[in-house]
Amino acid sequence: MNKITPADISDPREVIARSEKLSIELGTPIAPGFETLVFKASRGIEDIYELTYIRKDGSRFPAVVSVTALRDAQTAIIGYLLIGTDNTARKRIEAERAALDQALLDKNLELERATRVAENANRAKSDFLSSMSHELRTPLGAILGFAQLLESGKPEPSPSQMRGIDQILKAGWYLLELINGILDLALIESGKLSLSLEPVLLSEVMLECEVMVEPQAQERGISVDFIHFRTPYSVFADRTRIKQVLINLLSNAIKYNKANGTVTVKCTMCGPDSVRISVRDTGEGLTPEQLAQLFQPFNRLGQNAGPEQGTGIGLVVCKRLVELMGGVIGVESTVGEGSLFWFEINRTTELQSSVSEAEFTGEERPQALGGELAHSLLYIEDNPANLMLVEDLIARRSDIRFLSARNATIGIEIALASLPDVILMDINLPGISGLDALKILSEDPATAHIPVIALSANAVPGDIAKGLEAGFFRYLTKPIKVNEFMDTLDMTLEHAKAETTKREKYAD
Repeated sequence: MNKITPADISDPREVIARSEKLSIELGTPIAPGFETLVFKASRGIEDIYELTYIRKDGSRFPAVVSVTALRDAQTAIIGYLLIGTDNTARKRIEAERAALDQALLDKNLELERATRVAENANRAKSDFLSSMSHELRTPLGAILGFAQLLESGKPEPSPSQMRGIDQILKAGWYLLELINGILDLALIESGKLSLSLEPVLLSEVMLECEVMVEPQAQERGISVDFIHFRTPYSVFADRTRIKQVLINLLSNAIKYNKANGTVTVKCTMCGPDSVRISVRDTGEGLTPEQLAQLFQPFNRLGQNAGPEQGTGIGLVVCKRLVELMGGVIGVESTVGEGSLFWFEINRTTELQSSVSEAEFTGEERPQALGGELAHSLLYIEDNPANLMLVEDLIARRSDIRFLSARNATIGIEIALASLPDVILMDINLPGISGLDALKILSEDPATAHIPVIALSANAVPGDIAKGLEAGFFRYLTKPIKVNEFMDTLDMTLEHAKAETTKREKYAD
């Protein structure tokens, strides 16, 4: 057994550091030196620690040292046994693990930063889309609104004027379709599109779609056959979006059909829990190469130079919408024979009818009796073109008195003074917003009963949902569709009349 000193085997700096640590730990001063290495062992305490071994050639390596006191028969200490184990491999593993942990931490921090950047970019994108949707719809609303007024004006437009008006309307509605399609796709891709899933009666959706595509089919000489089914299928879906999908498939089937071709729409069960809606056309069909590219954004399958307009995003939006509703979409096609587009959606046993919301649309418009104005409408809008458009629309109604205000402050004053039957209001007003104005009106007992219709260029689904949740009776988007606007107005006036009768009855 060789006698050694601390300097023989360890770094003096480590010995000093260990003596300071032990002094604090044991509460007694321990001088640096040999005592530092054996202090615990001399008192019968197990002692295992790390230090740097110094070889005879001066090289160093990390070691784990175990120190045991050697005693004689009378338990007197006669020496110490120091066993050193090379700790190089474990230290290397620990260093590698620490490096990996640090790299992982750095990656996580980088990922968090990237996530924040992406979230900020998504918010900015959504804000930009909402803003651009509003900015594009506002002038487009004036163009389409006044074109509709000219189309149905008195005296009737001449044939040449009617052709010009028709071109304005076609181009305007097509531009609106493009705006809506791009907006929908952007919202879907950013995860911002919200759906309202509920039981939807397919027979009603089919009927609405049949009416909507009939003019396009007649113009192109295409026969559209809806095979009506005896079973009242009801699916769990977003009513507006399932109609959007079906209209898109029907429009494509008509648009890309042969002259005097046919379109057949079927609805069948495909398993116990889902329904398949299929649209078959007699067009040119699609090649395998075209089918492989069918659901790619902005890919028109070589039709860019063709006579038909489009962006190549309609089917992409359809696919995303069907999938968001828990369904699947597919296509089968044979070149020279046509294509069959289909989508499957979950079935439900509940039935949901929208008849109550549309029950007024077929009624004759109410007219004033004895030359008096039967109703009054207040329109709060800061855009002069929109004010003029609605004023011209209401001027065709002899039963409605038109009131207007350029901001919410004046609008609220007029509402309190005149108590109109219906209030029509923009959302993005200067000063007090439409949402804040609605809150003020609804909290005042004098105006709380007046139904308020939102008429806004904010057409993002989230904005519409926010408006309806805030308490708007109906939410219409610009550009105005004259028939839809008048139908909604009549329904709201009828509602206001019923509420007035109810209040008068309770007052008596």
